Amino acid sequence: MPSTIRPVVLVVDDDASVRASLGFLLSIEGYTVKSYPDGVELLADANVPTQGCLVIDLNLPRIDGIELLRQLRARRIGLPAILITSHPSTALKERARAAGILAIVEKPFLGTALVDSVRIALADGRDRETPIGAPPT
Repeated sequence: MPSTIRPVVLVVDDDASVRASLGFLLSIEGYTVKSYPDGVELLADANVPTQGCLVIDLNLPRIDGIELLRQLRARRIGLPAILITSHPSTALKERARAAGILAIVEKPFLGTALVDSVRIALADGRDRETPIGAPPT
């Protein structure tokens, strides 16, 4: 029986209950989920997939979500990224877009906003030769 490759979603959030909830939700939707309690842990992972997408909390210990994305891009990791946060200001939205964030999903999550954003990110990433936000070659 052939195995099916499940898309990978990397979840970075310092709240263990959010990581567990998102892991459960996204796995039910058919995704493989790798979770990290902060950006430094993700940066230390030598096996970051080249396909998939990121779901990153803005307010992380040690480095914030936008700085994490900047450091990933500097390492040529171009996975599409979704930022999760509460009450994003206009300035934050502009900063996130400039950093290459594909979408901002507000906490608390309502309806299917997060799952819909993940689907779009994964579809968009497959349709591009260069992943979203990746430095030019």
